[in-house]
Amino acid sequence: MSKINILVVEDEAIVSKDIQNSLKKLGYNVVGSSATGEKAIDLAATENPDVVLMDIMLKGEMNGIEAASTIKEQQKIPVIFLTAYADELTLSKAKVTQPYGYILKPFKEIDLHTTIEMAIYKHAKEQEVIKERDLFYSIIENKETSKEFIFVKSNSKLVKIKTSNIFYIEALKDYVVIHTNEKRYTIHSTMKDIDIKMGKEDFIRVHRSYIVRVDKIATIEQPNLTLENVEKMIPIGGSYKDALSKKINQL
Repeated sequence: MSKINILVVEDEAIVSKDIQNSLKKLGYNVVGSSATGEKAIDLAATENPDVVLMDIMLKGEMNGIEAASTIKEQQKIPVIFLTAYADELTLSKAKVTQPYGYILKPFKEIDLHTTIEMAIYKHAKEQEVIKERDLFYSIIENKETSKEFIFVKSNSKLVKIKTSNIFYIEALKDYVVIHTNEKRYTIHSTMKDIDIKMGKEDFIRVHRSYIVRVDKIATIEQPNLTLENVEKMIPIGGSYKDALSKKINQL
């Protein structure tokens, strides 16, 4: 496993060196150090560290809070604040930047280690959520995903399903259940939303609580239909009969 890269931003040279030594003892890689907020922003862009340890009260025109805000906006790198000041005003200003940790000086190496590891973990989980959200958006907008597949959330991960393997979709209160030839997936959605996402080419809604894949229909005997290799009888709603009749090739 590769070492975690850390940028140290501290304007007291002795303190900065002490922090760097502690980090190296803990097994981290120090990719750079800075005494000013401006240089910290430049180093964050060029070195792309995994974490920034940022002293709040930096000398110069830009303090640590301002530097952290810029780094978060431009690089999306987690920042941990280091400070000897724990007053309410400082805390309220620091909270705006949503830091990944807050360590009071003087601190122990175990505090440093714990806060860094928690920040790395939290940041990784947030990135997973962002990727998942973006993937959902791409699915909804049909930008990156073929209609041959859909992605559903199962056990905290996204699973790709061939739409050709879907037999029917069933409403269940605030959830819908997608039934495939192998298993079923329960997701939080509405039938209206699912109906739109599945499209009208291969699927048809036959009841307020059921959507079926057209090529899986085996028999139709009002007021029900059956699907290939599925024992369950699917009801046909009165308001959906005409649309179903138009959809199938009837002789």
